[in-house]
Amino acid sequence: MAQQGVQLDREAFSCSICLDLLKDPVTIHCGHSYCMSCIKGFWDEEDEKKIHSCPQCRQTFAPRPVLVKNTMLAVLVEQLKKTGLQAAPADHCYAGPKDVACDFCTGRKLKAFKFCLVCLASYCEKHLQPHYDVGPLKKHKLVDPSKTLQENICSRHDEVMKMFCRTDQQSICYLCSVDEHKGHDTVSAAAERTERQRELEVSRQNIQQRIQDREKDVKLLQQEVEAVNRSADKAVEDSEKIFTELIRLIQKRSSDVKQQIRSQQETEVSRVKELQEKLEQEITELKRKDAELKQLSHTEDHNQFLHNYPSLSQLSQPTDSSSINIRPLRYFEDVTAAVSELRDQLQDVLKEKWTNISLTVTEVNVLLPQPEPRTRAGFLKHSREITLDPNTAHINLLLSEGNRKATVMMKQQSYSSHPDRFTTDWQILSRESLTGRCYWEVEWSGRRVYVAVAYKNISRAGDESYFGHNDKSWALDCDSKSYKFWFNNISTPVSGPRSSRVGVYLDHRAGILSFYSVSETMTLLHRVQTTFTQPLYAGLWFYDCGTTAEFCKLK
Repeated sequence: MAQQGVQLDREAFSCSICLDLLKDPVTIHCGHSYCMSCIKGFWDEEDEKKIHSCPQCRQTFAPRPVLVKNTMLAVLVEQLKKTGLQAAPADHCYAGPKDVACDFCTGRKLKAFKFCLVCLASYCEKHLQPHYDVGPLKKHKLVDPSKTLQENICSRHDEVMKMFCRTDQQSICYLCSVDEHKGHDTVSAAAERTERQRELEVSRQNIQQRIQDREKDVKLLQQEVEAVNRSADKAVEDSEKIFTELIRLIQKRSSDVKQQIRSQQETEVSRVKELQEKLEQEITELKRKDAELKQLSHTEDHNQFLHNYPSLSQLSQPTDSSSINIRPLRYFEDVTAAVSELRDQLQDVLKEKWTNISLTVTEVNVLLPQPEPRTRAGFLKHSREITLDPNTAHINLLLSEGNRKATVMMKQQSYSSHPDRFTTDWQILSRESLTGRCYWEVEWSGRRVYVAVAYKNISRAGDESYFGHNDKSWALDCDSKSYKFWFNNISTPVSGPRSSRVGVYLDHRAGILSFYSVSETMTLLHRVQTTFTQPLYAGLWFYDCGTTAEFCKLK
């Protein structure tokens, strides 16, 4: 508190013009004191008006008062100086290059505290005091100081621009409204501000709503990132388990085959050795018998010869060796051939399924699906080379052009029996499974062809096997006169230009299936929006002998 008292005393002996301790203090008639040089300089500027006033209270004097040094104040100021305290304001109170300076400070100017919209001047706290003390000044409008406030002064009329011209969209003073802006749509600046303020609030609400929406989107995307990471980690873990199981299964099968081979080897070797021992025993017995007979042949006693011959001439039953079938180097080679065949089949399956796995991985897309292409060039970027699967072909379908083309024949083809083969009608599926974004084209000739897509587990026989007549296939029925779209045994008429070429676009993840008539231009015939739960396969269904359809090469 003592420090605050010293501060107040020091300010009491400061000049309100220079804001420093009084030098040669003088007291004018209103009672306010100033440095003699400061008040003289102030009044020198007012000499032309012939009226002199107090810088603080604005009381006027005529004629100009004679200034006399206030000796008592001078003594007090000198005593105050001896205490070593400085009366000058701290540096942070002075106006810097970026600050608004007080218009009434002389010498080094202080920062402005308020701006008077009536006086059109900036005031520091000292020089603003009359606006709080003097009646007429109390009515003036005070605002925070700003360097841009001078821009509110009309350069032509030197008046505050309190009006706004809506016609020219600019601020004007009241003299402008009756001068060059006469007849324009003018309102008070306050009224225009109110209107714009309402618009501003609406804009802020929209911005805040967008911020909330974007924050939700960001949060959702973060959740998606976490979900993608979790899903990827689980897929890696599950895939490793599955491949480990496959490896373990193959290793077990390898061990089983090895064990079976060794077991069979032991059995066969044991049988051979058993037979070998019998034969060797028989050889020994025969050699002994041969020696006895030889000895008997040299017996001179006829009676002894005849007596011993019957017993020596009898031979044991010979060992049956008819089962011996020597096949050099062809004992277990058939096993190797069977294992090699299994290896080749596994390689074929892995090769076929790997494409599906790879496409499934690359088609993972968190963000919204991309829009359907608008030009054929755009569709061709997603083109897929499709071949027909002979194992699904009806026996009356002849495949050619590298299994890209099928033709209905009267003569049945020599296909082997297979559970995937269509048996009721002339249908066939592609070898490749379709996921992600795919595009292909079918060139057909004849009276009628169905261009279809289907799940792998569609029936192969009966009415449920027909494309478009179940909930596992979608088909465009093309004939020489009209189009129809079939799904779940419900037909929908389709209009569009006749063409021998049909384009099919699939966005599996987005659930979009589109059929196009392709000629010089592409015309959308029918689009399906659904949810596909399995990989799809391209399909063809023929109605007449001689009808052909071919999956076109697009690259």
